[in-house]
Amino acid sequence: MAVIKNVALERLREGDLAVGIGLRQARTVDIAKAMKTAGFDWLFIDMEHNSMDIDTAVQISVAAQDAGVAPIVRVPAFQRFHASRSLDGGAQGIVFPHVDDAKTAAELVSFCRYPPQGSRSISGSLPQIDFAKIPLEEAAAAINKSTLVVIMLESPEAVANVEEIAAVPGVDALLIGTNDLTMEMGIPGQLDHPEVVAAYDAMITACEKNGIYPGMGGVYQPALLEKYINMGVKLVLAGSDLSLLMAAGKARVDDIRSAR
Repeated sequence: MAVIKNVALERLREGDLAVGIGLRQARTVDIAKAMKTAGFDWLFIDMEHNSMDIDTAVQISVAAQDAGVAPIVRVPAFQRFHASRSLDGGAQGIVFPHVDDAKTAAELVSFCRYPPQGSRSISGSLPQIDFAKIPLEEAAAAINKSTLVVIMLESPEAVANVEEIAAVPGVDALLIGTNDLTMEMGIPGQLDHPEVVAAYDAMITACEKNGIYPGMGGVYQPALLEKYINMGVKLVLAGSDLSLLMAAGKARVDDIRSAR
C-alpha cells in the first residue's frame, strides 16, 4: 500500500500542534526548505489575497513535499477547478475561505476526494506519489488519506452553523479567519472580544465532538496565541512571510540605529 507523508496531518493525528506559515511574497521554490529549517510543519500557500498564480503555487508545492513541509493551498473561490488544479499539481491540502453552511462544505469536500468519498477526477500522473505507476485504487486511497481539507469560518452565520459544518464527512479541520470574523461581527480587530472567544469555544467543541481539528488564523500576538491554543486549537497559522520579513527588517534597522 502506498504511503504518502503529510507532515501537518501527521502532527494533528498525533495530537500535536501543526504550525504553518502564510506565503504572500515568496515566489521561488527554496522557500519550502527555508521554512522547513525554520521549523514550520505546513505552508499556507495563499491564492486568495495576493497575486500568487497556479503555476507558482504548484511548483512550491512539489518542492515542499520533498523538503518535508506540507503544502496547503488556500484557493480564491468555490469553483471546482481551483481545488482540482492545485491538488493535481502537488498540493497536499486545500483551504476553502468564507464557508457559511454544511451544504457548501460538503460540495467543496467532494472536489478534493476521489470516489467513493468524493467526485474528484483522477489525473494520469501525480506528484504526491512521485509519478510512480501504482494501481489506481491504491493511489486514490493513499491520496485521499493524506489530503488535508480545511474549511474556514469567517462570519457569524458560519459560527452559528459550526456543528453541522464540523459533521460533514471528509472535513479534516475548521479554521477561524479571525480578522474577517471580527469585521463581520462589527468589532474590527478585537481578537479577544467575548464574542470571538465564544466563537472559538463553539468551533473547538464541534471539532472535538466530530474528531476533526480546530484551527486559527489572524491571531499572532503571543498572549492570544497561548490563550486559544490552551483552549484547544491545533492547526495554527503563525503569520506570513511578509510579517516575518517586516518584523525582522525593523528589528535590524533599530539595532543599527541604536548602535550609534
